[in-house]
Amino acid sequence: MKITVNGNEQICAQNTLISELLVQLELVGRRVAVERNGEIVPRSLHGSVALSDGDQIEIVVAVGGG
Repeated sequence: MKITVNGNEQICAQNTLISELLVQLELVGRRVAVERNGEIVPRSLHGSVALSDGDQIEIVVAVGGG
């Protein structure tokens, strides 16, 4: 299926979980905020929310500093 991640088309398997997408994008262990179709997905749900064909995903990585 096709999804869009931060404006770039991405191909992934049917029923890919957000947590699995983060593994594919090498973002595991990083502080990220994930938005799916305009709605924030809480970190506690990353392992249970499956992506659907055509989803628009925005991922923001938190950067430390001062």
